[in-house]
Amino acid sequence: MKLVLWRAVLSPLTSLQALLLQRRSRTPLSYDTAWRQARMLHAPDEMVYRLHGHHAAPALSDTHDPARPSPPDPTG
Repeated sequence: MKLVLWRAVLSPLTSLQALLLQRRSRTPLSYDTAWRQARMLHAPDEMVYRLHGHHAAPALSDTHDPARPSPPDPTG
C-alpha cells in the first residue's frame, strides 16, 4: 500500500487539509510536505517526529539544510 493511501485512510482530515495547503501554496509544494505541515498545525505534540529527519523543502525553510545541496547559480 502506498504512503498516500495509508495517510488518507488513517488520517482523512489531515489529508484533506494537506490537499488544500498544496493547492493554495504560492510556491510549488509537494503533497508530502503539505501533509506534514497540516499535521504539525493540528497535532503539535507530534513535533518530535519532525525533529527526527522529516524536514520541509528548502524553499520553505528559513535555515539552510547542509544535507541538501544549494540550487545552481543561474548567473554562472
